Amino acid sequence: MRGRGDVSNEEWAVLEPQLRFERRADGRGRPPKDTRAVLNGVLWVLRTGAQWRELPAKYPPYQTCHRRFQRWVRNGQLEKALRVLAEKLHEKGLLDLDEGFIDGSFASAKKGASRWARPSAAKGQRSWPSPLLPGH
Repeated sequence: MRGRGDVSNEEWAVLEPQLRFERRADGRGRPPKDTRAVLNGVLWVLRTGAQWRELPAKYPPYQTCHRRFQRWVRNGQLEKALRVLAEKLHEKGLLDLDEGFIDGSFASAKKGASRWARPSAAKGQRSWPSPLLPGH
């Protein structure tokens, strides 16, 4: 059963070729966890902002999801997969590639803090442009 926020069959058809797990050439090691389940676990963490260790049991172990996520980011697979998916959604008129950003800002609400006080550097706004935007 597809959980809320899990990758649909249509989305998976686009993403799977980009995120295939490459086995070691010598065939050693444990059999890989299902890539779609790993991706759904990664998306759960990214969507909720929870820590990796809080990943629900319905997903593969958090260590597996985190390790695969790191690999996908380092070798560019995740960015390529998201670009391909964004282009497909754009072709269908479901995504405007001219407008998009990721915002990770927050504001602390300390009792008695001045409303106009500047946040410390550690708690300042954190946002970055989406890798899906043209020119990035």
